[in-house]
Amino acid sequence: MNTVFTGKKFSVEVGPVRFPDGQAHVQEIVRHPACVVLIPIASDGRVVLVSQYRSPIARTTWELPAGTLNAGEPADSAARRECEEETGLVPHRIERLAALFPSPGFCDEEMIFYRATDLRTPPPDSPHHADEDEDIQVRTVSVDEAKRMVEDGEIVDLKTAYGLTLI
Repeated sequence: MNTVFTGKKFSVEVGPVRFPDGQAHVQEIVRHPACVVLIPIASDGRVVLVSQYRSPIARTTWELPAGTLNAGEPADSAARRECEEETGLVPHRIERLAALFPSPGFCDEEMIFYRATDLRTPPPDSPHHADEDEDIQVRTVSVDEAKRMVEDGEIVDLKTAYGLTLI
């Protein structure tokens, strides 16, 4: 495999891959680190969503908070970090729910879903803040309202639509 592109978030490899039947086929593979998807549940049972602009689709979307694992970072640690960075709340309890590959036909990214509860305000000296290229808005809605947002096309993000089924 030859790496034909290396970017900030992913790389692309192209080349022959030997399949289980012994034949080789040229494949294009996006290499992307694993990510965590948080389902933050407030003490009143409502779910915390975040909104941010997504340039590939040229629109702002409502989503569950999510983010890529740093090199060598355990998924549980990334879940806590990402929840705080994107929502401004620290989960004192997380529960791993599922790990799925959203596009295994061309990408090796694994999405690890967590329920995050017992949400609290972070300490004033916390190092976790939104990335400089993120302008995130936070909204807390009932689970029924979030599911209606999917039905109405207000939530178009597939990881979010699926994550809401895990509640």
